[in-house]
Amino acid sequence: MTDFDRRQLLRGASLVGGGLALTSLMPGWAQSATPGVAPILPTLTGPNIDLTIDHARLSIDGRAGHAVTINGTVPGPLLRLREGQTVRLSVRNNLAEDTSIHWHGLLVPFQMDGVPGVTFPGIKSGQTFVYEFPIIQSGTYWYHSHSGLQEAEGHYGPIIIDPKGEDPVAYDREHVIVLSDYSFMHPHLLYKRMKQQTGLYNYQKQTLPGLLAGKDQTLQERIEWAKMRMDPTDISDVTGAVLSFLVNGHGPKDNWTGLFKPGERVRLRFINTAAQMVFNVRIPGLKLTVVAADGQNLRPVEVDEFQIGNAETYDVIVQPMEDRAFTLVAEAVDRSGMARATLAPRAGMIAVVPPLRERPLATMKDMGMDMASMNMGGAAPATDKAAETRGATVPGMAPRAPHGSDAMGDMGGMKMSMRDGQNAPGVRMGPGVQTIAPIPIDRTGEPGQGLESVGHRVLVYRDLVALDPNPDSRTPSRALDIHLTGNMERWMWGFDGEKFSETTKPYAFRKGERVRVTLINDTMMAHPIHLHGHFFELVHGPAGHRPRKHTVLVLPGGKVAWDFTAAAGDWAFHCHMLYHMHAGMFQVFAVRPLDAVAA
Repeated sequence: MTDFDRRQLLRGASLVGGGLALTSLMPGWAQSATPGVAPILPTLTGPNIDLTIDHARLSIDGRAGHAVTINGTVPGPLLRLREGQTVRLSVRNNLAEDTSIHWHGLLVPFQMDGVPGVTFPGIKSGQTFVYEFPIIQSGTYWYHSHSGLQEAEGHYGPIIIDPKGEDPVAYDREHVIVLSDYSFMHPHLLYKRMKQQTGLYNYQKQTLPGLLAGKDQTLQERIEWAKMRMDPTDISDVTGAVLSFLVNGHGPKDNWTGLFKPGERVRLRFINTAAQMVFNVRIPGLKLTVVAADGQNLRPVEVDEFQIGNAETYDVIVQPMEDRAFTLVAEAVDRSGMARATLAPRAGMIAVVPPLRERPLATMKDMGMDMASMNMGGAAPATDKAAETRGATVPGMAPRAPHGSDAMGDMGGMKMSMRDGQNAPGVRMGPGVQTIAPIPIDRTGEPGQGLESVGHRVLVYRDLVALDPNPDSRTPSRALDIHLTGNMERWMWGFDGEKFSETTKPYAFRKGERVRVTLINDTMMAHPIHLHGHFFELVHGPAGHRPRKHTVLVLPGGKVAWDFTAAAGDWAFHCHMLYHMHAGMFQVFAVRPLDAVAA
């Protein structure tokens, strides 16, 4: 067996026997052409899998840093399983601290869900814990630590579960695309500095020259936003100033490369494992046919770009017909950097890497104050007929709003503090609630921030239609509103005005009941919200074929409604921006048998 140095191992090298000479013999999903590394992600399969958690050094674009690894690699090994099997995963902890693994999106007994303090005590240093559960689904998923901030240090890996029957998606070749972010600064120090000074890593703030040049906001808008202590350029908290953005553990200069033959249908399985960053994904020159979301098959929909929130997965088919390279771009939502890779017919080929686009600005809509939806003085809202003619109804095709179009003007006596507790029943008002969105709206038909006028079609949640019938189409028996709350100035995050350490009781449900949950984002930042142990149906689309997801990105000032059927157990419910969860945006869904929950 060829000896590889630690740098190669940490960049995903796994080589057996003849190594690179075996590339042409490997299945399509395994092949890569990245110079200097082995052709595949380490791949484990079978009923018994051993995983070891340890410390090691990680090299990104030639710079070395610290990592928490799984079997010595970042990302961890690809787990290739099959629907219908039972898997036994033995996890050995070689760290000097507790660790854990959560099987993100997998429907497992709650005791196997891997959340310390909720479903099990965690894995102590020097100990081994055995997870064992049946595989009752198929699709693209992933796994990661739920201990401390280890996920930000590299403790994550992909999962592919092949269906027990015929796959409804036809493809010739497959690549797993693990998107992530990494900081050479230790995540606990990064978190501490964010608590001390929010916006510390936002290097794209508005400037006086920008004001004089007529860019961004007008002077009046800046004055009004300053009164509310809001920064419209603070889109993602932690930025490319301190983060590197990776594809399969490789930085942009490393240029991970996936092979194809012209004319092949190539399945790209995208997984956003980033601790903090939302990505906008496109491949200039190729259409993207989205065929699955969060592991669940969809009626195919063709787009040019999609936004992928933390912990979401999307399966995409591309069919490059030309004998040339294509650049895969995963641009940070705040445009502070990008992850970059290449699809090519042969090793060594590259394509033009597009420049970063203009960074987005938060608007009144992101504050839950969409002026267009407000009936000021009884007048009907104005419409832009010219914009309609140019295709403004197609996500991503709307014309760019002119500078200074977000002016508040006369707010008719509206309280600029936006903290009137009467607007949010059930929210505990306090220092952790900076704003309450006065008029939150359903934004599932909109592209993400900064994608409103990119000039091509962008995927939105309302494009998603489940391929298979929903397993439970009952009408919900009750409804629950949950507010996503925070104080960006103090960097506090929670649900309904409380961080997890302050909560006195979980959200309670009866086993088997059908509930409609509406998430209301009262903050100025998008939040990817994940419910463990369940899929939920977004409340739109054809009855019986509503899209099923385990994670949903709630845009600022927006709301998202979904129905779910409660499964017995204690289930974590949290924002999947790791630093937000660490700061308190975490809760528990406690589901009990009917006779164990008070009426």
